[in-house]
Amino acid sequence: MRFGFGKSLARVLKSQKKFSRLIEKALKAPRKKAKRATPTPYIAKPALVETTAFGSNPGRLIMKTFVPTARLPKSPALVVVLHGCRQTPESLDSAAGFSKLAKGYGFVLLYPEQRSANNSQRCFNWFRPGAVARDRGEVLSIKQMIEHACEKHRIDRSSIFVAGLSAGGAMTAALVANYPSLFAGAAIIAGMPVGSARDGMSALRAMKSGTPPPPGGWGRPVTEISSDVKAWPQITIWQGMDDWTVNPLNARACIAQWLEAQGIDESSGRAEEKPWGRLQSWRAGDGLKLAFYSVRNMGHGLPIKMRGATKSRRSGDPYVIAAEISAPAELLRLWGLKRPIL
Repeated sequence: MRFGFGKSLARVLKSQKKFSRLIEKALKAPRKKAKRATPTPYIAKPALVETTAFGSNPGRLIMKTFVPTARLPKSPALVVVLHGCRQTPESLDSAAGFSKLAKGYGFVLLYPEQRSANNSQRCFNWFRPGAVARDRGEVLSIKQMIEHACEKHRIDRSSIFVAGLSAGGAMTAALVANYPSLFAGAAIIAGMPVGSARDGMSALRAMKSGTPPPPGGWGRPVTEISSDVKAWPQITIWQGMDDWTVNPLNARACIAQWLEAQGIDESSGRAEEKPWGRLQSWRAGDGLKLAFYSVRNMGHGLPIKMRGATKSRRSGDPYVIAAEISAPAELLRLWGLKRPIL
């Protein structure tokens, strides 16, 4: 009697290698011609501190924080930042400057980090149902980190905000869908709508070409998770017009998703042309509900505003991109975070 185990195993290994190559190709940032720049003096960067015991951690993630030693109010805000594929908290923070803002504005900064053992490209597994189901997997690990930070640093629970880039943006959407009352504001940057994929291959297809809405519309995957929610956090969606990694059709799906979940008519929005691109916003009696920042001349990444000679140099992270608007600064403004008076 013969068994086909050897051939089956070979096919599985070949499929895994093909999938890994596809992910790497999809996430490969376009190379720009390097420009010779004058070396700048070394400036010590704030260190992110790892916390090893924060809960059961079913998603096997790493928790890192930055807590300013000065200018920290008695009950500070908490800003959660989720990195994208092939990034680390350190690479994103160094390029985007979130820890510098934390020092100036007096808030605690939390960086969940993906392990390469969980995902070879260090992507949060937003496309795996078990990773994004309520009180399971990676979303529960991040919630446990937030709870630990709240208790340790006496966080103002009405001032918890989350922002994520790419896979981190898709995971941000999953967090808000599962725990809407936990957050006061959320930013989905070059992310994906909840329910747009169920495995790695469907995720790649959706990223490249978008995906049709599910039966019942894009709002249904969110309302099925949180069916009794009446109040949602303020949500902003960010997308580069020249993004070839995540098709801008996915940003339109995200808009439809959160408008439908909140029962807001899309035609009630207001559109404005800005020097950096196009802003669409939807408001209600109690303020801004959703805004879409479509950034001109920008590919896949987080926009930051660079000044002077810095414009001629790369940020140090290929997914943090020079633009005419700074997402971190704009988010602090929208979230009402101001420099504390001590």
